[in-house]
Amino acid sequence: MIKPLIIIVDYGMGNLRSVLNKVIQAGYEAEITYDVDKIKNADKLILPGVGHFLNGMKKLTERNIIDVLNKKVLNDKTPILGICLGMQLFTRFSEEGNAKGLCWLDAETVKFKLNDIQHKVPHIGWNTIEQKKESTLLENTDSRGYYYFVHSYHVVCNDHEDVLTSTIYGYEFTSSVQRKNIFGTQFHPEKSHEWGEKILSNFLNL
Repeated sequence: MIKPLIIIVDYGMGNLRSVLNKVIQAGYEAEITYDVDKIKNADKLILPGVGHFLNGMKKLTERNIIDVLNKKVLNDKTPILGICLGMQLFTRFSEEGNAKGLCWLDAETVKFKLNDIQHKVPHIGWNTIEQKKESTLLENTDSRGYYYFVHSYHVVCNDHEDVLTSTIYGYEFTSSVQRKNIFGTQFHPEKSHEWGEKILSNFLNL
């Protein structure tokens, strides 16, 4: 039996190796690459990322990845999982750099607007998530699970049907999304122990 090929898209943003290690531990073949031909042949895609939104879009453009991603995700309906900055890049626009995103979701990426000294930006640490709709991504996950976050910006969905989970940090924000074959988590499942590993496994088993 041929195992599905998982491509972790390398656009020069963030620690991709930890994602690769978790995918391999789950029993899947995976590769970190920005080779367009390999992306074309992927069965599933993962778009991780840590850093600045504008720089992320510039890197995707410089490596000529955007066209092949649009075809795979929008035309071929290949499942994709965006992690942290990767999820934010799915949106139409970000306040971080006043930059246009991939426009796969009717959403914007905005900076945390917190007025109390108790909640600092960036938001770093462990938080729970509240499920907003049914999804294969969350099957057999523990509602008491904690997930690791590190971010100063978050996604605001104009279509509330795209919101998969929310988290409270000063106020309620979207912590994961799903629109058809498009999945995203603001938290890092690869750093979230058994809770995050289950979410990664659910994605890989789609």
